[in-house]
Amino acid sequence: MTQRVLLVPAAGVGSRLKTVRPKPLVEVAGRSMLDHLADLYSGFVDHFVVISHPSFAADIAAWGEQRGNVSVAVQASPTGMLDAILIAAPIIAERRPDSVWITWCDQVGTLLATVQRLADLERTTPPPAFALPTVRRAAPYTHFNRDAAGRIAGFLQRREGDPMPAEGESDMGLFAMTRETFEVDLADYARDVPTGRATGERNFVPFVPWLARRKPVVTFPCTDPMEAIGVNTPEDLRVVEAWLRDRR
Repeated sequence: MTQRVLLVPAAGVGSRLKTVRPKPLVEVAGRSMLDHLADLYSGFVDHFVVISHPSFAADIAAWGEQRGNVSVAVQASPTGMLDAILIAAPIIAERRPDSVWITWCDQVGTLLATVQRLADLERTTPPPAFALPTVRRAAPYTHFNRDAAGRIAGFLQRREGDPMPAEGESDMGLFAMTRETFEVDLADYARDVPTGRATGERNFVPFVPWLARRKPVVTFPCTDPMEAIGVNTPEDLRVVEAWLRDRR
């Protein structure tokens, strides 16, 4: 029986990172992004699904053969993270895991304590429909609005041209949901989700406030704000590598 499947959307070409290598195989502190993720999550998930750009699917498949317990799916068109995640639906239907986790391929600094707390939340009875760590930061790239009861009620994105607060609460590119949430609720959301005003893409994280109006969504603070930095630019790469060295 499959307890958890981890989806790793990794179909971006890494243009902001200015690399000639496929972004998920770019080395951070001497190891590829995918190796960092596989090492971190192997004790928590039974199978990895990497969603790849067509041009480097063969490279990802070769990496997966060496690691084991890896499937590769291809996102042929850059229509957004929601569509990338839904490409894995046939694999989820076949494996029938208890839960589906998602992490961005460049989120390599996530701490074990944060992952463990996410796993612990799933052991509550009943498990939440959706759970995620968040981070409070100045000049946020994304921000969750909450209502008077503290429930997530909206989502802002700088990349879509939304006016952003000076300080906000962001996701950190790690999410967990039950298989029912993935197969039923996410599919319902995807039927009529609007595309982003600036990017024209179908975004995934706005699903969180949509779901929070219908089912329990649990958040908790990440262990360290540094772990929420994704490796998107050469400067991000330098910062994350320095932090990984300090942790060692």
